[in-house]
Amino acid sequence: MKLRAAFLLGLALVGFAAPAAAKRLVIIDQDGRGPGTSDQTSMLMLLQAPDVEVLGITIVSGDQWRDEEVAHTLRMLELTGHAGVKVYPGAIFPLINSREEIARWEKLYGKVYYQGAWNDPGRTGKYRVPYHDPYVVPALPEGSPALRPEAEDAAHFLIRMLHRHPHAVTVYAAGPLTDLAQVVSLDPGAPELAEQLVVMGGSIGPANPSWHTANRREFNFWWDPEAVHIALRAPWPRITLTTVDISVQTRFTQALIDEIGRSPRPTAQYVARYADEEFLWDELAAAAWLDPRVVTASESLYLDIDTSHTAGYGNTLVWRPGDQPGLGERLVTVQTAVDLPRLDALLVSLLSR
Repeated sequence: MKLRAAFLLGLALVGFAAPAAAKRLVIIDQDGRGPGTSDQTSMLMLLQAPDVEVLGITIVSGDQWRDEEVAHTLRMLELTGHAGVKVYPGAIFPLINSREEIARWEKLYGKVYYQGAWNDPGRTGKYRVPYHDPYVVPALPEGSPALRPEAEDAAHFLIRMLHRHPHAVTVYAAGPLTDLAQVVSLDPGAPELAEQLVVMGGSIGPANPSWHTANRREFNFWWDPEAVHIALRAPWPRITLTTVDISVQTRFTQALIDEIGRSPRPTAQYVARYADEEFLWDELAAAAWLDPRVVTASESLYLDIDTSHTAGYGNTLVWRPGDQPGLGERLVTVQTAVDLPRLDALLVSLLSR
């Protein structure tokens, strides 16, 4: 095991053996379910990367309600030694979609099992509580944070940073895209000031092995379809998409968690205590930005989302170049294959630092 750990660490550090240079700038836009979880672990990967500066974290409702996610994220920052990173509250509700809308949809078209903050119970994984009001922050298993979020909202912070650092900031969006839709509404030209947009979301098939009867319904996109429609049509210089179709090739195993937990560092101990076995949904999107060699294959596709409020509401729509309707869809880079040993190595090295 020690030899394997040394190999993984060495492999991962190869990706960071670049000469000293200005740090890469990123804003994390996340739905922050906690404690632990793919949401928190992916943020920690970016926070721990030695060549990256996280300008701030913006939090949007999704897996949990925004205020609860903000509290989990602030507490994670305290526990892992990243208390200097600021957190900006974003959108609480989708633009149009709602718990009532989905209840209506289910009566017409069938059951939707995972509904994030709308679920009862509202959490999945090790820590479960009943559905609660959007403005309630229940007792946190990891303890309440002393840190407080910023007064500035997520959309205005994003706009301000894009103007301050033109063409230098990556926006890493691993939750619903409501905050980004608000950015487009407030300042339609702001997205073209980014370096790129990295998104975890969408499902394009073939049938996902984990939920093959609903393979076009991916939670981040389904929660706020109208926001996806707005955000992905904005003039980002480049959009890279990590779908659930590639995410389910991965796994955060207990063996990896245990390997990370052998480090005494605060981040490693947070992961060891609160992480659970699951797919590396958001971690893969972060890893591929940190080290593009993690992804071994991708394709260019036109992408949009069904906003019809019929049976396909929230389903991902995708076309090969030449087949798209030409109504404003954007060409995006969709990742399709992953180097699992390299991904695991990067995960272990960053979270053990």
